[in-house]
Amino acid sequence: MIRKITSIAPSIVIVVITMATIISLVRSFPRPLLCSSPKHLLKSRICPLYPPSFFLCLPPSRTNHRPPPLSAAADRRRTSFSTAAMSSVTSNDNPLLKDFQFPPFDSIDASHVRPGMRALLKKLDSDLVELEKNVEPTWPKLAEPLEKMMDRLTVVWGAVNHLKSVKDTAELRSAIEEIQPEKVEFDLKLGQSKPIYNAFKAIRESPGWEGLSDAQKRIVESSIKEAVLSGVSLDDSKREEFNKIQQELTKLSRKFEENVLDATKKFEKLITDKKEIEGLPATALGLAAQTASSKGHENATAENGPWMITLDAPSFMSVMQHAKNRALREEIYRAYVTRASSGELDNTQVIEQILKLRLEKAKLLGYNNYAEVSMATKMATVSKAEELLEKLRSASWNAAVQDMEDLRQFSKSQGAPEADDLTHWDTTFWSERLRESKYEINEEELRPYFSLPKVMDGLFNLVKMLFGIDVEPADGLAPVWNADVRFYRIKDSTGKPISYFYFDPYSRPAEKRGGAWMDEVVARSRVLSDDRTSVRLPIAHMVCNQMPPVGEKPSLMTFREVETVFHEFGHALQHMLTKQDEGLVAGIRGIEWDAVELPSQFMENWCYHRDTLMSIAKHYETGECLPEAIYQKLLAARTFRAGSLSLRQLKFATVDLELHSKYVPGGSESIYDVDRRVSKKTQVILPLPEDRFLCSFSHIFAGGYAAGYYSYKWAEVLSADAFSAFEDAGLNDDKAVRETGHRFRETILALGGGKDPLTVFVEFRGREPSPEPLLRHNGLLQTAA
Repeated sequence: MIRKITSIAPSIVIVVITMATIISLVRSFPRPLLCSSPKHLLKSRICPLYPPSFFLCLPPSRTNHRPPPLSAAADRRRTSFSTAAMSSVTSNDNPLLKDFQFPPFDSIDASHVRPGMRALLKKLDSDLVELEKNVEPTWPKLAEPLEKMMDRLTVVWGAVNHLKSVKDTAELRSAIEEIQPEKVEFDLKLGQSKPIYNAFKAIRESPGWEGLSDAQKRIVESSIKEAVLSGVSLDDSKREEFNKIQQELTKLSRKFEENVLDATKKFEKLITDKKEIEGLPATALGLAAQTASSKGHENATAENGPWMITLDAPSFMSVMQHAKNRALREEIYRAYVTRASSGELDNTQVIEQILKLRLEKAKLLGYNNYAEVSMATKMATVSKAEELLEKLRSASWNAAVQDMEDLRQFSKSQGAPEADDLTHWDTTFWSERLRESKYEINEEELRPYFSLPKVMDGLFNLVKMLFGIDVEPADGLAPVWNADVRFYRIKDSTGKPISYFYFDPYSRPAEKRGGAWMDEVVARSRVLSDDRTSVRLPIAHMVCNQMPPVGEKPSLMTFREVETVFHEFGHALQHMLTKQDEGLVAGIRGIEWDAVELPSQFMENWCYHRDTLMSIAKHYETGECLPEAIYQKLLAARTFRAGSLSLRQLKFATVDLELHSKYVPGGSESIYDVDRRVSKKTQVILPLPEDRFLCSFSHIFAGGYAAGYYSYKWAEVLSADAFSAFEDAGLNDDKAVRETGHRFRETILALGGGKDPLTVFVEFRGREPSPEPLLRHNGLLQTAA
């Protein structure tokens, strides 16, 4: 979740980011070519590292080179996934090779992966040979058969990798590990196909070029660019070296995320004395007892224990925020920041090797460093990203220093012996106490007002008003991977289905990765519809890791978890409400990485909109609405410790860029030296000497954010300005809000990657981006002025 920058000290000096600065940054961006090759299509959307809580919003189990699924079915009448063309390789007992309307998540297991994938890859290899032999430089003879061919692979591989994210087993890991090199080998063969590359170049140079749509031109340009980034222009020896690097990077990324998951699962602390966990709220005690029960302590109860603490986010955060036992907080914190940094799960050498190979890959492609490779398909350049991060850092530093002084003074007033020596395991605890004191808001006491069913009802009512859609349960229509997973259908104003999505809300640390993410199951596509007169409908999934129901109580959410659900649904909406029929740039596909957070961050703003919040904040037992006084306090607390929270995000973004642009693997400076050097400018309290946060930084070592974590801040300017359009229209004017929502849907949500994001933004806003709304939302505008 992105937190905004603010100042709570009126005397601090603010570095002003003027409108002219932002516009000059935007105007100077090179127009990148979109990703559309099999290895570079946009992957899942994951939320940022949660600043106030050290909460890792981890990606699903993926390789860096698997594209998002290009197909499956969403409408039984028009969009079934067919394997009829694969009759020679189908198997009666392998669900991966059967015809299906929706992926058979309930019946796929590890035993299906090896034979199913090998049969599929064999058929696709034959298809590729045939396409290369008969390729013609026309859209119907090149792009359309290519999309169809990629579809089969991405649907099946997507289903397998999704299950590894949410239902991980040793057998599934082993199967994926064995088949992955064969899958990557095919990806490389397709990405480096010179006949396909030359055909795309011929299309661009042909008389028919001007007759293509903007979206089709974007696909052609991106295919050419991505082929180059895939090594198509390298000579044979260098291409062979490039391919070895790609294979090894795939294995290393998988190893990295598996180590993080295993290290997180490995830590368990059983507590039998309730005094040791004094301060933990009832919900946390219930979860700890439930966890203990699942580990063999069958008689565990919330009241009498025993209680089991883990490093899973809900458990970890309850200790850091509420445990009065400072020694317990220290133990849990140290365990958290040293995950996957020792023994057989140590990621240190994995990181070193990843960075070394990424640099070698960049050099082979003619770039100075891997950050330049990453930026080749983004809005920004390395220098422009660094410039923005430094401006924001300068604007946040004094506020963060004041935040820490406020904590010291408050903890001293409460008689805390550690007041003059506050450290990492104290700041979250005392921040929560200060927030409770200053705003009289206790996050745990708010949970009963945010039950999951009410939150989802309110969210669905909001998008009905804004975008004219209806979200309705469709449980039973599609197979699911866990009994807690819900399935929904989205209809337009005429009652016609336009998309579907899965929602997996609860934490399952034994088998499911932590964090929150959205991903696509299939994308909207004209080519892949059955009758060619309509389109195939998109399907998404949203995955969260909030506290599950305990006993008879529903899942009761923190306000931060509410924001997370809104954030991920913003990503899902851009995928599901697209009107782009070219599958390679439909929905979230083809959108520059540093612009794709716009809809997700935009949706977070509605959590503070009075009518929206009051519609979801109803006590789960009494039905009582959240008191108006508490709502006003939530608004006032929105910028609490914003300087500190901003610096934390900026630290992640800066160390990411440093490692991928300036760090020299094997040089005099270690990865931890880089982390500490960056921390001197981005952390008021320096990391512990043994801090190994990098060993669990899955965003950049196992996700898609290498040299891209800055994107969260980059997109904040866009999202704040987009929401300000609704403020300008009048948030209390339903008619104006609906009209603005319709315009947002028809531009930001509808156009996908068919146009560059700056053009799309201007179509919605009527002008280029301005930083003024961001500064205003964060309380910086008056100070800056």
